[in-house]
Amino acid sequence: MQAVVVNLVISPDEYQRMYRGEASNVSTIAADGRRIQFPAHILRQFVTREGIRGRFMIRFDAQSRFESIKRL
Repeated sequence: MQAVVVNLVISPDEYQRMYRGEASNVSTIAADGRRIQFPAHILRQFVTREGIRGRFMIRFDAQSRFESIKRL
C-alpha cells in the first residue's frame, strides 16, 4: 500500500464547485514534492464552514486506487 501526505487549504467556494460537479478531482503537490490527483469526494467528511484545511494521509493500493484518508 502506498501513502502520500498532503497539506490542503480549500475554501468553501472552491469545495462547492467540486460538490456541484464542476471539478471532480483535486490536484496538489504532496509533502514529498510529487504532484498527485485524487477524487474530490473523498474529502467530504472533512468539510467545515471554513472549507477544508489540514494535513492528510491518503492511502492507495498497488493499482493507485484510493483506499483511505485520515487527518494527521
